[in-house]
Amino acid sequence: MSHPTAADGATPATMRAIVITHPGGLDALEAKDVPVPARKPGWVRIKVKAFGVNESEVTTRKGESDAEVTYPRVPGIEGVGVVDEADEDSGLRPGQQVATMMGGMGRSYDGAYAQYVTVPAGQVIPFETGLPWDVVGALPEMFQTAYGSLTRGLDLKAGQTLLIRGGTSTVGLSAATMAKEIGATVISTTRNAERGDELRAMGVDHPVVDDGHLAEKVRDLVPKGVDAALELVGCTALPDTFGCVRVHGTVCFTGALAGGWSLPDFTPFMIPSGVRLTSYAGEAADLPADVFARQLQAIAEGRLKVPVAKVYRGLEQVRDAQADIESGTTSAKHVVVLDD
Repeated sequence: MSHPTAADGATPATMRAIVITHPGGLDALEAKDVPVPARKPGWVRIKVKAFGVNESEVTTRKGESDAEVTYPRVPGIEGVGVVDEADEDSGLRPGQQVATMMGGMGRSYDGAYAQYVTVPAGQVIPFETGLPWDVVGALPEMFQTAYGSLTRGLDLKAGQTLLIRGGTSTVGLSAATMAKEIGATVISTTRNAERGDELRAMGVDHPVVDDGHLAEKVRDLVPKGVDAALELVGCTALPDTFGCVRVHGTVCFTGALAGGWSLPDFTPFMIPSGVRLTSYAGEAADLPADVFARQLQAIAEGRLKVPVAKVYRGLEQVRDAQADIESGTTSAKHVVVLDD
């Protein structure tokens, strides 16, 4: 039988959390005292130190998510912190630094906008780092999505050319830095010409202004077309993205920043002959612990850059973080850090 191991200090009976009782505006994000979640066998209870704030959580708050989301709900699809309690045979020990993300977190069960969260052990990534929580808190969902898209989705290799459409998004910025680590040449898009320097600072070789018609611009840079394209804008841009890719190149559909999750009147003949289309919507397991460790080391050594827009202190600032995301004035990551 698996016995739990817990932190030395007694876990309190209650905690502070952000609870959405019903969909609505920013005032639907209510800071409340609620019971600390009980841990089920096979799950891990984590004391949350920091979490990223994401567009999908804004969608949850507004009631625009799919039927998986029920209310009342503590949102938060990602978080970092330390193990509070885990099964003895889980390989996790109390006080150990861990990250978690996705897998229904903050949607079908309560998420990381809280002092404690419980998640299945299979979606917990242990790590060791001296980096501050505000940096580590920006990483889990952003890195998992970017890394999974480049590896599982595109199988990107050194020497290849990658187009990132939606390049100033958090995933787009992360994907650029990771692609450069892999050894790829990166073309990345922005709708604002003034943000070209921001892309170059993240390692992008060729910033390109996206006016909805990219194929000719990309072909000016790579006449035969790019080897791989990461689509983050959505299905409205997908037909044009196809035109940027070489024969036997691959397009990976990962996001829809502009909306448009489906193509009306889709026919396979919309895909150019020889161009491959795939998608990515992975989970925590797509970011192995050893890969996450290498990325943390690269950050510590200054070889990998983390696009953090703003750090917020305490659950009471979650409303501010979501308001800033909705304003659209900054594209990098918004991170909330919790005090002990």
